[in-house]
Amino acid sequence: MFPYSRRVHQDAVPSAPALEVRDLTVAYPGTRRLALKGVNLCVPVGAQVALVGHNGAGKSTLLKAVAGLLPARSGSIVIYGNPPGACHHRVAYLPQRGEIDWRFPITLRKLVLTGRYVHLGWFKRPTRKDWLFADEVIDRLGLSALRERQISQLSGGQQQRALLARALAQEAELLLLDEPLNAVDAETRHLMIELLGLLRHEQKTVITATHDLGRLESDFDGALYLAEGREIAPPPGAFSGMKVGALA
Repeated sequence: MFPYSRRVHQDAVPSAPALEVRDLTVAYPGTRRLALKGVNLCVPVGAQVALVGHNGAGKSTLLKAVAGLLPARSGSIVIYGNPPGACHHRVAYLPQRGEIDWRFPITLRKLVLTGRYVHLGWFKRPTRKDWLFADEVIDRLGLSALRERQISQLSGGQQQRALLARALAQEAELLLLDEPLNAVDAETRHLMIELLGLLRHEQKTVITATHDLGRLESDFDGALYLAEGREIAPPPGAFSGMKVGALA
């Protein structure tokens, strides 16, 4: 449930892009079928990029590979000039809500606090500063009244906001968001769109898997289109923005 338990810190390479993926090929463990095939992606620091494609196109696979949750069969991933895992706190991954065991006996506040664990050494307990930071992001997402509620008692939209709060508590510079606006209520959608706008002003780099084609031009600097694990050209008339794929 909490993939960022290791504590590794390495400085970013000056002038390096936030993310550079070259000729990436990925297969899920135990299978021979390739989930990604020769994908390229380059995202400058502070940019917001959409991953676009139908279910099974490879969007989630790409995010998991960048997060270090899936190994690359071939190709390379470079994050702020370093390999994946060189600095865990710099990258935060927000999975799809259905991938979390919401029966896990933990309160919303403690779930969000797990975003601080990557900053702690082994066997160290969260400090008062960590708890306060968690409370700040909980309030930022309109969840203060629910912070002691068990996560199983939250609505779908509240669960999605809790996951985003956990990612923000990590103070990451690169956020990987897997369908954050999928099947959420209007209040959650409004809060999350507003927050993504604030992250842009804070120069956070955000890569978002999305089905919402209507907001691509207003919310993103560029888009990578995927189909059957490969990058494809944008459909005629579709938003593309800055060039992010097909690296030289």
